Amino acid sequence: MTERTDPETLARHLLARDPGRRVICAIAGAPASGKSTLAERLVARLNELEPGSAALLPMDGFHYDDLHLVPAGLRPRKGAPETFDVGGLRHMLLRLRANEEEAVAVPVFDRAIEIARAGARLIPRSARVIVAEGNYLLLDRPPWDALRPLFDLTVMIEVPEDELRRRLRARWEGYGLSEAEIAWKLDGNDLPNGRLVMAESAAADFAIGG
Repeated sequence: MTERTDPETLARHLLARDPGRRVICAIAGAPASGKSTLAERLVARLNELEPGSAALLPMDGFHYDDLHLVPAGLRPRKGAPETFDVGGLRHMLLRLRANEEEAVAVPVFDRAIEIARAGARLIPRSARVIVAEGNYLLLDRPPWDALRPLFDLTVMIEVPEDELRRRLRARWEGYGLSEAEIAWKLDGNDLPNGRLVMAESAAADFAIGG
């Protein structure tokens, strides 16, 4: 059964869990639900409570590049489940769980240029809590459902759709998109993706309001 929680309780729960091994926490939610913000704040709080204890793994670093998406006809759907390298993400999670290397380089998505930067962040062996965040981490369909066994603790962020629409509009206005482009982003891609997340994700251990 999913329990309601808050970021502070979640941070303390993660630090108290399995102190002898690395723990991977997944934070999922619709586009603009606040996943990145929550994950970044959670990592920062964990590192306040126990310096060097936590690191961040964003799912967006596993976006397929436009060099694949454009010829495949998927560029307008960038951000949909089929536009991610799920296998690459799974192997990265396995590598991080094994924790056999001094550090692991992970990719980070640069939204300003719509490109994932390879090796943009190093996660050291000493980080005993990994916070992964992304829309589809709990999606209950192949190939995404192969990720679920790799998470020790899961969190779903819950935000009403009208608030998601407001945030998404503000996001794309901030990037200077035209009204037609914003309309497509909202109702042709982002909100349908958000509905998919909320309808087809496996039940999380915890829920947090975004």
